[in-house]
Amino acid sequence: MSDSHRALGSLGSRLFGDTPSRRGVLGAAGLGVAGAVVGSMTGGVQPAAAALPSRWVDRDDVPHALTWMSWPSRPSVWGRQLSGVQQDIALIARTIARFEPVVVCAPDGESAATARSWCGPEVTVLTSIPTDDLWMRDIAPVFRRDGHGGLDAVGLNFNGWGNKQTHRDDAEVARGIADHERLPFRTADFVGEGGAVETDGDGTVMATESSLVNKNRNRGMSRDEIEDAVLAVYGADRMIWVPGIKGKDITDDHIDVTSRFVRPGVVMVQLPPEGRNDVWARDAREQFAILSGATDARGRRLRVIRVEGPDTVRSRKADFVDSYLNFHVVNGAVITAQFGDLAKDDAAARALAAAFPGRQVVQLDVDRLMAGGGGIHCSTMHEPLP
Repeated sequence: MSDSHRALGSLGSRLFGDTPSRRGVLGAAGLGVAGAVVGSMTGGVQPAAAALPSRWVDRDDVPHALTWMSWPSRPSVWGRQLSGVQQDIALIARTIARFEPVVVCAPDGESAATARSWCGPEVTVLTSIPTDDLWMRDIAPVFRRDGHGGLDAVGLNFNGWGNKQTHRDDAEVARGIADHERLPFRTADFVGEGGAVETDGDGTVMATESSLVNKNRNRGMSRDEIEDAVLAVYGADRMIWVPGIKGKDITDDHIDVTSRFVRPGVVMVQLPPEGRNDVWARDAREQFAILSGATDARGRRLRVIRVEGPDTVRSRKADFVDSYLNFHVVNGAVITAQFGDLAKDDAAARALAAAFPGRQVVQLDVDRLMAGGGGIHCSTMHEPLP
C-alpha cells in the first residue's frame, strides 16, 4: 500500500461495502500460555485534596517517550493477508514517527529486515524482544508513574486472550520491554490485556465484565476481587463496569473499541447507525447509557461525547472493526482510522480535534488491519515520559 493517509479536512476515496459485524476470532484456537500471577500492587487514589497514589497509570495523552509496536510475521496467523497487514502496520509506524519515536519488535532477523524496509529509517526495529503477532497494546506492560520522575512496568499476564491462541513469545514481551528500558517489573494479580482497561489517570478506570470477569482469564476470582486487583495496578479507586459480550470476538469485547477516556470526567462512545441492531450495536448503546449515568472517583458526573460510527465501509469482512475510537494519541496528534464514508469520517475527525485541542488528527486507511479484529490503538502501546 502507498503511504497515503487522510489528515483532518482532506478528502479520501469512497468505496463502499456492506455494514459488517464488529470483529471475530483471529486464526485457529490453541492452548495459551499464562504468565505467573504473583505479587501484589499497592495504590488507591485518595480524595482530591490528598496525596496521589504511590504509583499510577496515567491517561494516554500525557507526553510520550515513545510508542512500542510489533511486527506481524506469521502466515499461520494471517495467511494471504500477511503482506497487506504488514503494510498497514508500517504505515501506522511511519505516521507515528512523524510525532514521536517508534520502536518495533520483530521476532527474527529476516522479519526485522522486512520491517526496516517497510517502516523506513525513522523507525527503530529490535530483535531482542521476540513477538508472535502485532497486538502490542495487549502484550506490552502498562507503565506507571511514581510522582518523582520514575516509572515502573506491570505485566498483565497475557494468556492469548483466554487461551484462544498460543502466544509463547508474546507472553514474555512485557518483561522484555521492562528489561530493555531498565524499569522495575512486577506482574499483576489478575490476567488481562492493556486494551481491556481504560484509565483517566485521575482515579477512575473502566472495563467490560465480559473480558476480565471471565473464567478463561480469571477463573475462581469474583468481580470484586478482580476489581481490587485492577485498581491496585492502575493506582485508582473507582471502577466503572459495563457488561460487554463474551465469546463473540477474540478479546471478549475490549472496551477500547467503543468507549475511551478523553480526560478526567469526559469519555467518548461510538454509537452505530440508527438502523443497525446487531449484538455490537446493542453493546455500544448499553455502554453509552451506563457511562451517561456514571460518576468518577472525584464524584463528577461523566460527560459523554457521542461519536457516530460509519454507515458504510470498504471491507466486506465479517470481523471488520469499524471503530474511530480505537485511536492512538501521540505527541501532537491523534492517529485514527477512516473507512471511506466521507461524512462520518470527517465528523469523527472533527470530534477528535475538539476533544484533543492542539493535536492534529490524522486518519489512515488501515482496512486490512481492521479486518483482522483490531485497530490502531490495539497495535500500539505508549511509554510515557517519567
